[in-house]
Amino acid sequence: MLPLLVSILIGLSPAAGDTLELENAWVRVWRSVRAPHEQTATAEHLPRVVVYLTDAHERLADARGGTHEVRQKAGAVAWQKAGAYSEQNVSDRRVEAIVIDLKPGASASPPITLDPVKLDPKYHTVPLENDRVRVLRTVLEPGVKSPLHEHPHYVVVYLTELHTTMEMADGRVVDNPRRPGEVAWRDALKHATENVGARTAVEIQVEVK
Repeated sequence: MLPLLVSILIGLSPAAGDTLELENAWVRVWRSVRAPHEQTATAEHLPRVVVYLTDAHERLADARGGTHEVRQKAGAVAWQKAGAYSEQNVSDRRVEAIVIDLKPGASASPPITLDPVKLDPKYHTVPLENDRVRVLRTVLEPGVKSPLHEHPHYVVVYLTELHTTMEMADGRVVDNPRRPGEVAWRDALKHATENVGARTAVEIQVEVK
């Protein structure tokens, strides 16, 4: 247990430019900002999902000297395994991303039956899935309302400005205006979402298994 404990404690020390957005039993969510050519020190990281808010060209270097180039477009989603590595922004532009660390030992999310990917596949796609998470990309055009559906526990990253409403299972309607780059945590829920704004709404939902 000691190496795992050390890994978690190291993960609590963010790099310069990282700010903690939220934390609970399942996840620790950072807003990561790297200046042009900025490099971080080598540190131990939990397994994580990265949602890129800007284009990115980065180099990851492990403790043994191995390197891995990462090129992503704004809005892309990537999986990074646990391990010790440094990060360098090798571009001339600022890089911003939302980083979702997955904590060990958390209880499993409750199962769902009303799967939005099956009920509404046009507007809910799956860019990434493994044994820890399923990531949904939800795109709702103005006036579109999704059918009643369920999610396990999840993190939402809003990629665009949007104004949606959420009709909950108990009939309540929750107003949900958001700005690009905002992040939220939602416990497992059942709802229907409607885009009541004038723009197409795009968000990433990182469901925790």
